[in-house]
Amino acid sequence: MIAENPPPEEAEEVDDSSALDLETVASATSEMEAMGIKNLLESHEIATVLVAIRCCPISLFEVRVARDQAGRARILIADAEKLGPASAEEAERASESGS
Repeated sequence: MIAENPPPEEAEEVDDSSALDLETVASATSEMEAMGIKNLLESHEIATVLVAIRCCPISLFEVRVARDQAGRARILIADAEKLGPASAEEAERASESGS
């Protein structure tokens, strides 16, 4: 079967480094808050994964990033928390405009 369907020549090598393991950098009890954090990080070119953990009656949302980006992500989140909601809205507008 593999001989009949060889992988494409341009297939990239996968980095199995532990630096790419996902690490939780923030937790939120509302999906909206978690999406705000996700948008903030993605506006700074940090890929994120949003994980919903549902344990009735409570839901928890975790924002995860690659381990090698976790430190930078935590700094961005802390800075945004210091600046308040206006900063989060600005980051969301930037992510929507592709900036």
